[in-house]
Amino acid sequence: MTGLEGQVDGGLYEARQKIYPRDIDGRFQRLRTAAAWVLLGIFYAIPWLRWGGRQAVLFDLPARQFHLFGLTLWPQDFYYLTWLLVIAALSLFFFTALAGRLFCGYACPQTVWTETFLWMERFVEGNRAQQMRLARAPWSGEKLLRKAAKQFLWITFSLWTGFTFVGYFTPIGELAGSIAHLGTGPWETFWVLFYGGATYVNAGFMREQVCKYMCPYARFQSAMFDRDTLIITYDEKRGEPRGARKKSVDYKAKGLGDCVDCTVCVQVCPTGIDIRKGLQYECIACAACIDACDEVMDKVGYPRGLIRYDTQSGLEGKRKRVMRPRTLVYATLLALLATGFGYSITHRNLVGVDVLRDRNALYRERPDETVENVYNVKILNKDAKAHEFVITASGIPGIVVSYGSSTVWAGPGQVQGVPVRVRIPEDALEGGADIQVSIQATDAPELRATGKARFLAPSD
Repeated sequence: MTGLEGQVDGGLYEARQKIYPRDIDGRFQRLRTAAAWVLLGIFYAIPWLRWGGRQAVLFDLPARQFHLFGLTLWPQDFYYLTWLLVIAALSLFFFTALAGRLFCGYACPQTVWTETFLWMERFVEGNRAQQMRLARAPWSGEKLLRKAAKQFLWITFSLWTGFTFVGYFTPIGELAGSIAHLGTGPWETFWVLFYGGATYVNAGFMREQVCKYMCPYARFQSAMFDRDTLIITYDEKRGEPRGARKKSVDYKAKGLGDCVDCTVCVQVCPTGIDIRKGLQYECIACAACIDACDEVMDKVGYPRGLIRYDTQSGLEGKRKRVMRPRTLVYATLLALLATGFGYSITHRNLVGVDVLRDRNALYRERPDETVENVYNVKILNKDAKAHEFVITASGIPGIVVSYGSSTVWAGPGQVQGVPVRVRIPEDALEGGADIQVSIQATDAPELRATGKARFLAPSD
């Protein structure tokens, strides 16, 4: 075949070759390891914490309650989630403009779980060279045993991850008991297997392909970079021309740069790129290449920093401006949003009220020369204890409220509905007007809320 058909037969896409990242030690690698331990510890430990006789963090979807330690949020507080998402997005913009893909290299779940799977792989199969030899070796009892042991660790860890994830939505103690007695429901079983399977596939097999081909952040990150963004970069002026040499040789007399062309920076890269070719979208800013290059420079007696965090302006010998108008604007907006969020969530009203009109009748004219409207008043008590409420109304002269008893009780986290009759004198209104229906806790006067409703009356 010729033309496009010939290209298709020849293969338009390069077959994936598995990447075996070389293990490296250094200040950035230790920082990444510490971040992974902290993040994984938080994820796996929090569902087991207790707070006030219940699970500290629990997203109870059937009860429509979201418990965060001493705070309980309701569907009416959904705007807080939007607020948090805006803060998260702005944080991503800020840190990217400041120092590139810091989130990808140190905090992204894909990176953290992939590193964990790599640790298990190295524990079972050995270092990079041993893993590559094992992959090329014919199948034997030892190879089968090592591969099976790795898969056992991967699958066990993945299922534990799925179990922990579901434990944020179903009390984890009850979930553990249900699994032990094979009594989990269909949805719990599905999500444990689904989330565990996603962890297994993404972190065990797809690895860098998620970062290179699936993550949209890799595509639009360049729009947030400028000449003063800190990026991981290779100092081409210092390193080129690269080449191997003996330590005792005057490499400068031979016209060589500081790069000894050892390719260790490529071997440690989890996405398999060569940073010496310049900044590439596949780079996740893990800084493994910096640690590797610094180690080599120490061995050959050259100064560190051939590969380093730097800005494009810095590489060109110009003044670095890490804090500049863009980052200052992002930082200011972040501070304002975070402060507003903290104030709002600590000063939020713990009670709410919804006033719904009874649809059976628009209004009723009573023998005592009053006009009556009926409403269904829903009292939402978002506090952790029960409260007694009184209901009042205002907005029209002579307005009177009746709801069968003097007070209404609403338990902790309860939505209590009560039919309320509102009456006004016949001569007080023609047509309609807005009224305010208020609730107030008798034992805590600061707990009050007001809802608006339309009062209808006959018109001449």
